[in-house]
Amino acid sequence: MDVTSNTVLNVRFVRGYSQRLHATARMLHIMSTTVEPASVRSADEVNEEIRALWRRSGGTLSGEQREEYQRLVLEWAAAAPRESRAA
Repeated sequence: MDVTSNTVLNVRFVRGYSQRLHATARMLHIMSTTVEPASVRSADEVNEEIRALWRRSGGTLSGEQREEYQRLVLEWAAAAPRESRAA
């Protein structure tokens, strides 16, 4: 095989790889963003995990820790008991 043939093969490979990569990226946009808790925990249990996260972080959350915090807050809100309103 000469150099020209290798170049053509490499371009075809890269083009195919790029198309597959972009197709995967498009799929990410259509995935569900609904938060579903891994398990049913009480608000107190989730709150304790939130407090532990803050203690571990030393008061400053990294990007990954902020995502975990947001997930935990949503889980806590779903688990927190609702106040009944008197009419």
